[in-house]
Amino acid sequence: EVQLVESGGALVQIGGSLRLACQVSGFSIRDHSIGWFRQAPGKEREEIICMGSRDHGTYTKDSVKGRFIASLDIGANTIYLRLNELQPGDTGVYYCAADQDPFEDCWIRDARDVSWGKGTPVTVSS
Repeated sequence: EVQLVESGGALVQIGGSLRLACQVSGFSIRDHSIGWFRQAPGKEREEIICMGSRDHGTYTKDSVKGRFIASLDIGANTIYLRLNELQPGDTGVYYCAADQDPFEDCWIRDARDVSWGKGTPVTVSS
């Protein structure tokens, strides 16, 4: 059974930083595209960063480019998301997601079958 478990969400002040983690079990993240979505209050879930398993590229939504950085720890089967220079517009629930099919390209939103975590909340406050 595939499981994705996020952690690290918190209340943080404007300009602060956080590191989110997503521990994966059931398959190796080395072989599956994986990334992060977020859902702001009252808005649709959006994909913000994807790490491709076929081309090994990292794809980042323009609105977070330069501030959010994803990384993989293959040994721990964990993906991390470093959030820097946080703003109120970054508030939301952050979800980890992975393409169930191996060796596919980003974006995960285009995948045939996606595994999701339950999410971790981030609140940016002044």
